[in-house]
Amino acid sequence: MTVAFGANIELSRCFARSIRGSNQKPGPIQRFSHWFQPLSVAADKLGAARSSTRNSCHLFSVLKSNSSESLTYKDAGVDIDAGSELVRRIAKMAPGIGGFGGLFPLGDSYLVAGTDGVGTKLKLAFETGIHETIGIDLVAMSVNDIVTSGAKPLFFLDYFATSRLDVDLAEKVIKGIVDGCRQSDCALLGGETAEMPDFYADGEYDLSGFAVGIVKHDSLINGKDIVAGDVLIGLPSSGVHSNGFSLVRRVLARSDLSLKDKLPSEDVTLGEALMAPTVIYVKQVLELISKGGIKGIAHITGGGFTDNIPRVFPKGLGAVIHWNSWEVPTLFKWIQEAGKIEDAEMRRTFNMGIGMVLVVSQESSYRILEGGGGDYKAYRIGEVISGEGVSYQ
Repeated sequence: MTVAFGANIELSRCFARSIRGSNQKPGPIQRFSHWFQPLSVAADKLGAARSSTRNSCHLFSVLKSNSSESLTYKDAGVDIDAGSELVRRIAKMAPGIGGFGGLFPLGDSYLVAGTDGVGTKLKLAFETGIHETIGIDLVAMSVNDIVTSGAKPLFFLDYFATSRLDVDLAEKVIKGIVDGCRQSDCALLGGETAEMPDFYADGEYDLSGFAVGIVKHDSLINGKDIVAGDVLIGLPSSGVHSNGFSLVRRVLARSDLSLKDKLPSEDVTLGEALMAPTVIYVKQVLELISKGGIKGIAHITGGGFTDNIPRVFPKGLGAVIHWNSWEVPTLFKWIQEAGKIEDAEMRRTFNMGIGMVLVVSQESSYRILEGGGGDYKAYRIGEVISGEGVSYQ
């Protein structure tokens, strides 16, 4: 995610600033296209995620011990209070940051920049050996952020770091990045491959991604026209996407199941279900935007519904979510049961099956929902109300 204030612990921060000119030559394994001039704009990020919870059928009983202790994100190592304090300090040094993407004025348009990683989902990639799709996750996390402003992604840059370069493994990862760029119709402009001996465990690597898009001033989606009575429409996720994996891994450690075991009631392994690549919503969302009526868009990652949906609202507005308006996927039900996680924690950590939320007028909601079931699925999941915060029914 990009830039979160206060309670939102998805700590990315995105802001434009002047940087050194482009007269420096790239290092020996920097990867850049020579057909584009570099921009003197930079985006920067620090990631962490948040927590949330859900009331649903408790279908599974797979705990390794008789412990009745409810797991939280803090138990898994993510300190929400410390993250919020850091965001407050950053805001003092860089006034104006906020939103899902950083805006930089350029003529009659804005460049919209976003940066992110895939967090500890990488740990599961190392354990499962599934490396071909982690690059899709990397692209998704940034382009899904910038499309919330109505911006069309232009290009993407990646950073791949490892202690010892395994060319075959790196190729698999980069292939996923290329696939993600194709899905979002943006160029893979370049990247950096950093080989840092002794810094990472053997066979492990880290990833970061950076995306830049563009939107006309008069087409910017910023939530300013949202009013009470507007409709919340949810677009389905493919699973956990790319946040909350520190808590997922703690749940796995507590349960009797391994990544190779079948997910209860499903015909896939837990590893396959958890490694399902993040949905890239760019083409679908831009198509819906072109038809009009969309006032705000929230990317549901760290912070879940509880923290992300209010980020697009004007002051004084909140939301009510109808919890039975879509089927929460089995994977989330298993995570909640195996970890004995409270509802509020689930709703503030995971997307619970909805990866993107559109805020639209009543009239536009009918058109969008009627279109669902064809090329895409969409659910009416709630409404905008007077009074701040998110409630659940």
